[in-house]
Amino acid sequence: MTGFVDRSPIGPDGRRRRVLVAMSGGVDSSVAAALLVEQGYDVVGVTMQVWDYTSCDIEEGNGTCCSSLDVDDARSVADRFGFSFYVANCEAKFKASVIDPFVEGYLKGQTPLPCVNCNTFLKFDHLITRMKELDCDFLATGHYAKIEPGIDGRPTIVTSDDSWKDQTYFLFTIDPEVVPRLMFPIGHLNKAEVRKIAEEKGLVVARKKDSTGICFVGNMGYSNFIASQVSADKLVGGNIRLHPTGEIVGEHAGIHHFTYGQRKGLGLATRKDRSESEAPLFVLRIDPETRDVWVGDESYLFSKTVQVREPRFLGAFEPGERLKVKIRYAHKGAYGRVLKREDGNLEVEFEEPVRAVTPGQAAVFYRDSQLVGGGWIP
Repeated sequence: MTGFVDRSPIGPDGRRRRVLVAMSGGVDSSVAAALLVEQGYDVVGVTMQVWDYTSCDIEEGNGTCCSSLDVDDARSVADRFGFSFYVANCEAKFKASVIDPFVEGYLKGQTPLPCVNCNTFLKFDHLITRMKELDCDFLATGHYAKIEPGIDGRPTIVTSDDSWKDQTYFLFTIDPEVVPRLMFPIGHLNKAEVRKIAEEKGLVVARKKDSTGICFVGNMGYSNFIASQVSADKLVGGNIRLHPTGEIVGEHAGIHHFTYGQRKGLGLATRKDRSESEAPLFVLRIDPETRDVWVGDESYLFSKTVQVREPRFLGAFEPGERLKVKIRYAHKGAYGRVLKREDGNLEVEFEEPVRAVTPGQAAVFYRDSQLVGGGWIP
């Protein structure tokens, strides 16, 4: 696929190029589809059904993947612009590739990143297969990201023009071979501009509020969702210990209630240090074997290195290169040297300490605005 770089709406044979658009029922993917129609592409819409709607308690469509109303909204956009629309049943694959690892991660004391798995195994894998089956030339999504020519002329993924909404952090596992076949039609826009376009085109989703948090969790909350997926014997409580002394300062109902850097909801009164000044406590470590949750002063959350497993790269990378590294989606990024270890994994040595390196999240690398790659934080 790497040689496929001509993105004009009309091919050399005079045929309109066909684009499969992944439609969630939200405003972003709806505007993406509308813009492609306007530009002259032959658009085909597809929504992935990833959840059993009969078991979902979400009554209002909020841009989630848990409501049949979202499918209806996507279909209404297709009807409005007169293009074909399909619903792809992905329940089994979504559960095996996204939900199960999410639950297992929390039970291991991690803070999982299910959006990356959804992109890896569904949007840019399952839908790539559907793209070929439907004889489409491109796959488009509503991600806030852009594709631009790299130094060698090959398409590369770069950050969107809306730095607040940029979603390239979730795209580091994409197979470089499919990048030339991807389109991100709203990557040059900000959210306000996307909504304005939706209003101007009379889309029913123009004022639909954005989804927040993990889409399949809905209104349940993480802890309740995890409890609904596993037997009670896997949600055993444990002790809360003070770092570095190991003193037991409390108890908890299960490690799935905690994440690194957490301050609120610990069930502990603020302790006073020897100077009698208030010192808030933060989660520093979660031990899945002993079920101990370690808390302590915020200063212990900072580190200058991070280990990175299963690295993936979308382009050339030189070991020891100075890159900007994001260790979570909301992280602005920090510069560091990305070093290759003998076992094939990586280590990042930051120039300044970073806060709350969290197992289960990803370290994602950037060269200026270009997405270089990334890997998992163990």
